[in-house]
Amino acid sequence: MDVITNILLLFVSGLLTNNFIFSKFLGCCPFLGVSNKVETAMGMGLAVTFVMALASLFTWAVGKLLIAFDIEYLNTITFILIIAGLVQFVEMFIRKSSPSLYKSLGIYLPLITTNCAVLGVTIINFDSYVVMEGGLGLLYSVLNGTFSAIGFMLAIVLMAGVREKLEASNIPKALKGFPISLISAGLMSLAFLGFSGLFAS
Repeated sequence: MDVITNILLLFVSGLLTNNFIFSKFLGCCPFLGVSNKVETAMGMGLAVTFVMALASLFTWAVGKLLIAFDIEYLNTITFILIIAGLVQFVEMFIRKSSPSLYKSLGIYLPLITTNCAVLGVTIINFDSYVVMEGGLGLLYSVLNGTFSAIGFMLAIVLMAGVREKLEASNIPKALKGFPISLISAGLMSLAFLGFSGLFAS
């Protein structure tokens, strides 16, 4: 397959077939914690997209160095340090540019550092694209990180929309709040499971 086809496959995979929330179950903590309002969910999604894209870029370069020095076993700790630095930058930017969003995100913003979806995409890129020759490995790493983050943002914004509707719905008292959110997330995950055979021959 040519490069354009592979990029389209990465895009559809990140958004639908291999969505980090609904198929890999990575990043569920912010997914459930910051999805009360669409505006807050969008802010978190954009922050995660920025961090994932840049983390994919920097960890690709660092991954090459780790392989060159034959110290690949340090990839996890090295990638966490890179992600932590990027999150600090995002946190400072949001605090200055949008204090209300910063307050809404609360503890979940610095927790992007330990968001398993962000670390997960860097590990996947390391295993899949760092060893590729030429510039294609870098291109695929960054695009995979970006598309996976957009898929994360899609999931969290959809969930926020559902939860806003649920607030105005007549729900049994035993299911109000977190229980109905978990049920909704499960149903959404089943819906996304329908995309799993999209590219089956």
